[in-house]
Amino acid sequence: MATVLYIQASPRGGRSKSIQVADAFINAYITHHPGDTVEKLNLFEADLPVFGADAAAAKFKIPRNQPVNPAEQQVWSQVEAFIDQFKAADKYVLATPMWNFSIPYRLKHYLDIIVQPRYTFTVTENGYEGLVTGKPLLAVYARGGAYPPGSAVEGYDMQIRYVEHIFGFMGFTTIQRLVVEPTQNQGEQAAQKAIEAALANARILAENF
Repeated sequence: MATVLYIQASPRGGRSKSIQVADAFINAYITHHPGDTVEKLNLFEADLPVFGADAAAAKFKIPRNQPVNPAEQQVWSQVEAFIDQFKAADKYVLATPMWNFSIPYRLKHYLDIIVQPRYTFTVTENGYEGLVTGKPLLAVYARGGAYPPGSAVEGYDMQIRYVEHIFGFMGFTTIQRLVVEPTQNQGEQAAQKAIEAALANARILAENF
């Protein structure tokens, strides 16, 4: 049996297009894999630790076996708990909208917590090496506009580029994507067509994920 970590990075709940499509995928996945477990992590509801001065100090002290004070130890224990949850999963589903051509701040916050040396990546004589390997990710991206490859506006898309770069940095090599676009800029008919196509593809992908 496998555990799927379902990461929601939108505050809009059921109104979120990325969550609607990811939910369809999850529902179909459960049908095809009834023995597996889905663990949902809503980043706008989660109590993410503040990565401030105490966490930054612990980050540099702990690898050097230097003593940490109680505040540093407390926040680092919270960081490690999120890393442990992330690494314990066997498969991953991410639902994220595009905000200002990139990702929501809560998703960036979460990634800044879990992307840590010795935990999710290391540095060798050959350079960076990801430590989260052999696990698939489905990323569902929703965007109000459309940024197709080869278009004049492709360069504005820092959402897909960043997400797949940072997960690749952690060791992911199997990354599937579902892009829901445009959801606003070309009217309701275009949005509905994009959503319906993504929902259909989500249900297909779920069978062999």
